[in-house]
Amino acid sequence: MIDMTGVETMADPPRVQARLRPDAVAYECDGRSVTFAEFDARTNRVADRLLMEGFRPGDRIAILAKNSELFFEILFGAIKARVTLAPVNFRLAPPEIAYTLEDAGAKLLFLSKDFEEPARKALAQLKSRPKVIALDGAASDADYPAWRAQGAAIDPMLPIGPDDDVLQLYTSGTTGHPKGVQLTNANYLAFLRIASVVPGFDFNVGETVLNAMPQFHVAGANIGIIALSSGSRTIVLRDLIPSAIIDLIQRERVNHAFFVPAVIMMLMQAPEIDGADLSSMKSISYGASPIAEDLLVRARQRFGCDFLQLYGMTETAGAATYLPPAAHDPALGKLRSCGVAWPGIDVEVRGPDGKPVPVGEVGEIYIRAPMVMKGYWNKPEATAEAIQGGWYRSGDAAYQDAEGYFYIHDRVKDMIVTGGENVYPAEVENAIFGHPDVADVAVIGVPDEKWGEAVKAIVIAKPGAPQDAASIIAWARERVANYKVPKSVDFVAAIPRNPSGKILRRELRAPFWEGRTRMVG
Repeated sequence: MIDMTGVETMADPPRVQARLRPDAVAYECDGRSVTFAEFDARTNRVADRLLMEGFRPGDRIAILAKNSELFFEILFGAIKARVTLAPVNFRLAPPEIAYTLEDAGAKLLFLSKDFEEPARKALAQLKSRPKVIALDGAASDADYPAWRAQGAAIDPMLPIGPDDDVLQLYTSGTTGHPKGVQLTNANYLAFLRIASVVPGFDFNVGETVLNAMPQFHVAGANIGIIALSSGSRTIVLRDLIPSAIIDLIQRERVNHAFFVPAVIMMLMQAPEIDGADLSSMKSISYGASPIAEDLLVRARQRFGCDFLQLYGMTETAGAATYLPPAAHDPALGKLRSCGVAWPGIDVEVRGPDGKPVPVGEVGEIYIRAPMVMKGYWNKPEATAEAIQGGWYRSGDAAYQDAEGYFYIHDRVKDMIVTGGENVYPAEVENAIFGHPDVADVAVIGVPDEKWGEAVKAIVIAKPGAPQDAASIIAWARERVANYKVPKSVDFVAAIPRNPSGKILRRELRAPFWEGRTRMVG
């Protein structure tokens, strides 16, 4: 449970935990471990070193690395120095890495050797090259352990303002350049306060939390921040390998974890899941993309622990609604819901006129909360479009039932219009996913001369299963309205997803719409 006693700024969690439990393990990764006292001292050294480098409040630094405990000591060290960390998505191509570094104005780049080559190509494209600090032996201007050691272990105790940017996370958009989301000290303090009363985030002192999702993503960063603030032990997983996750759960007696649905699916399909001792698990939180009801039911049965669904976005520090463990009882009929609003957060479904729509009617999700971002870095027009009257426009299509539960259909822009009827891909995907031969599925709209757009399913068949399009169409026809049933099914080996697990529908749609001036029917 998060105890906010003594936490007045986001620089305080390391200080508080170092005082309360100095010798307990804070983070572990690849056989390395650091206690809360050691972690706090390291963040002080990072802060002092940044100040020695001449960094001023609001300056940006970047990190391009796989998951490690170093991410969090650099993050909290930067906070103590009033410097903002801007993590770089390590799956980006060199031009995209260059764009992120240039957009952030990063003056320093912490780099792991895994990405030495793409970083070299990206840096060559920059007009102003940041200083490179090697985390683990990459070619660089300085070695991180030596660089850090030059800083004093004395806390600078700088005054941290509520509007100070803590993290600048780049959105994983499917079109155009990503935008830098400015999340402030006030945003994260509010996040911790509210998370402390959300069922499923009750990490306790001494419990073990698995930090498996990419740390450049809001979920990966948040889990490590919550665990630290709770006095829990965090095991950071460097590479997302299903067999390694299952092994860690058993060997380290993991109690809590966050996974995107795609990872839950991989875990359930891993041979190692059979016979694994998962009895230590107390909760699994999940989100970032829709989950098929069939997968959710099977995962809950296998893991035998509480499941907590989270709906939010980077722009709201990952918070908006949650489906509590109690609501995961299939008998309640809420498994397709993303839940109710977090305490202290206002969530509304609005129509095109910006006014709330009646219960049961589909509209766009609007969010008002103390966690809503300050804005998009250096993009005032995009900020003004996203935040209107204090409300953040999510771009997600949803409806609310009479009990206050929200149901996300899909991104507004991904909606399929066929014969004047609206079809939301996630609804069709959820129906198809329960087919015994289907391992994964994505639904898109493709050009149709008669209907404008036709529904197409892109399917990964389970190993050894027949690729029977007619069977899948018949299965869907029994579960959704006829106009939502796929008119065709393509079988593929892989479905493209972004780091948070969301289907990259634009990539799937592109070949079918090539040469057309419009991407809709």
